[in-house]
Amino acid sequence: MKIKVTLKDQDVLHDAIVDAVLKTMGDVSEDEHYEVLESRIEKAKEVTRIWFRSDEYLRVEIDTDTKTCIVIPWK
Repeated sequence: MKIKVTLKDQDVLHDAIVDAVLKTMGDVSEDEHYEVLESRIEKAKEVTRIWFRSDEYLRVEIDTDTKTCIVIPWK
């Protein structure tokens, strides 16, 4: 049996991206910090739009026969 689920959380993706980007900010001067932070966040969000709609909806399909779960890309 296959079960399709849409998960929604408006902050979790953004918070995860910000945490990941902040870990890469060691090489950035204080003067450039905000601009680089915003640029890197936007680049990461562009990639995640394959799987996340409006930065908060994620669709998965659970197959109870194979015991697998896949993320369904948005078209």
